[in-house]
Amino acid sequence: MAGSSAAIVAGLTAAALVTVGYLGHQAAVSVPADLRHPSAGTPAGVRKDHRDGPAALPARSGAGERIVYALDRDRVWLVGENGEVRRTFGVSPSTVDPEPGAYRVTSRSGAVTGSDGVPIEHVVRFASVGGTAIGFSAAVDGSAPQLDPEERTGGIRETRADGRAMWRFATIGRTVVVVP
Repeated sequence: MAGSSAAIVAGLTAAALVTVGYLGHQAAVSVPADLRHPSAGTPAGVRKDHRDGPAALPARSGAGERIVYALDRDRVWLVGENGEVRRTFGVSPSTVDPEPGAYRVTSRSGAVTGSDGVPIEHVVRFASVGGTAIGFSAAVDGSAPQLDPEERTGGIRETRADGRAMWRFATIGRTVVVVP
């Protein structure tokens, strides 16, 4: 009986690894060309209109339901299927950034302790860089992280209200597009 249980667990583990590998491959091949080779931003002195303001959804950030994370702007957009921005908000970045490209939400945790020792909630992970998990989370006490540039952290902090919105939207497999 124990041998058949081990075989079942091994089979389920192998199936899970194949699924994660497939989703990773799908995310990698779906990266738009302009995200693989980002161009320079808006030149200094060029006036932006209201559609290009700091909260405007970045151009060429994918299509369909997705989360868009702009590294340079420290901002996130939750985008509906029709391209409508459902919510946008600023975030406190981590010390380790993912490369621009398309990812998928791979895991979620309701409540854990962050790498900085602060209790966090609504953790949504989507990437890993050199063994550091990258994801969105909210500190239970509402604090922003005190980043030590020498410490590798992957937690992108948001407010508790934004964390609740992210949690409802960012289900397993949801696309996350990272732009420069």
